[in-house]
Amino acid sequence: MSVVYRPARAQDLEIADALVVSSINDLTERHGFGPMAAASAPRFQLFSMRDDPDGLWVAEEDDRILGFAWSWVCGQMWFLAQLFVSPDQQGRSIGNELIKRTLEHAGRSNASNKVLITFSFNTVSQGLYMRYGLFPRFPIYSVGVAREQLIAARRGPQFDVTPLQENASTLGRLAQADVRVVGVSREKHHRYLINDSSTRGFNLHDGHEWVGYAYVDSGGHVGPLATMEHHAVATAFRTALHLALESESPRISAFLPGASEAALHTAFEHGMRIKFPMLLMSSRDFGNWSGYLPRNPGFM
Repeated sequence: MSVVYRPARAQDLEIADALVVSSINDLTERHGFGPMAAASAPRFQLFSMRDDPDGLWVAEEDDRILGFAWSWVCGQMWFLAQLFVSPDQQGRSIGNELIKRTLEHAGRSNASNKVLITFSFNTVSQGLYMRYGLFPRFPIYSVGVAREQLIAARRGPQFDVTPLQENASTLGRLAQADVRVVGVSREKHHRYLINDSSTRGFNLHDGHEWVGYAYVDSGGHVGPLATMEHHAVATAFRTALHLALESESPRISAFLPGASEAALHTAFEHGMRIKFPMLLMSSRDFGNWSGYLPRNPGFM
């Protein structure tokens, strides 16, 4: 039978997640980084499907899912969260067919900018994306540190924090920060995170002034994080690292853009080390990435 390309269904998402995990680990192991991905409940994928089902596609043959593509849209930004083909099916142009369908999703959304985050050592994918008009902008580093080492190294001032609430005034401030740093409001994604039981969100305050927000999850991961002014990033990240310690996770981690010297300096000051490099690609420059730390390559 020939490969069928169809919109994803809710019952496909766990199978698609397993395919993505195996594809990532095949790639990272071949490049000497070891396995990097682990299966997880596809909650954000399901949220995205409910919000905009046109953004999720599968490639299927004989009732087996061979490839998965997932994109979401916020305002004028279209973001390719995942595009993976089973390692034993690569070379059959499945990735090309899937990206054509996701770009049709971008076209229907009238997005003025197309964005994604990919592994910097995955040159095949980068070539594919460049053929479709997305070009490299800057690196993003996955960094981590052992909990005990971070406890011993933590130092410096922190901001005051209060829990994020799903109300109009809070969502308005969050949207203002996001427009400032990435160019679009992500209100729907904040609603998702605020209601995610595995994630805690915080307002960051410098006295009476609201300076930004930060999220930490139950696994000790920081992000997303945004500040209204770039000079606040170091203190904001330091505050988030302290909050991540409360998870009691054995490791604390984050994704840091190469455009944010303050965040990188703070990370290394606290004993964090690079686990693997990634790359932001887009159809045009956008945002102020010195003031934003992404959550992960699928959420941004």
